[in-house]
Amino acid sequence: MSSEIDWTGNLADQLGWHWDHQLRPRLAGLGDDEYFWEPVPGCWSVRPAGTGTAASTVGTGAYTVDFAYPEPDPAPVTTIAWRLAHVIVGVFAMRNAHHFGAPATDYDSFAYAGDAGTALAQLDEQYATWMAGVRGLTPERLAQPCGPAEGPYGQLPMAALVLHIHREAIHHGAEIALLRDLYRARPAT
Repeated sequence: MSSEIDWTGNLADQLGWHWDHQLRPRLAGLGDDEYFWEPVPGCWSVRPAGTGTAASTVGTGAYTVDFAYPEPDPAPVTTIAWRLAHVIVGVFAMRNAHHFGAPATDYDSFAYAGDAGTALAQLDEQYATWMAGVRGLTPERLAQPCGPAEGPYGQLPMAALVLHIHREAIHHGAEIALLRDLYRARPAT
């Protein structure tokens, strides 16, 4: 038996198992009403361009996302649409561009989804690109600094970035699952 640990496989399996057995199944059946549902007044969301409610909005195309940097304190409650947009762009797409050769993107230049089906397709695409990139990382690359695209964290090893991105996807996925539970259990109107 080899004493070598398959770090690449273990890192990929961490998110892959969660995605296949928990997160992605919990997103099945997401409809547009639920995608845009605002559980409290003042939510940030994805909205038709020109109708945002935050200090600023970002994005291209027919829909933009409510945004502010730095975010207000306390941060507003966000919709499923907003949280999916964050995972799609800020968690996966920007890192896919920086580290795995995907097209350059950021919050300002992304075309946000105006419906749940499109958002889930965007999520699946970005997740697949991320996982293919992670599965292609060698032990040597996992040990190297993740680089200047990660700002003040650029000197951390790539393995730390992979763990962080997985933590973000799991964390925000759990928030989305809770919002789905609350939507399902909301009082009849």
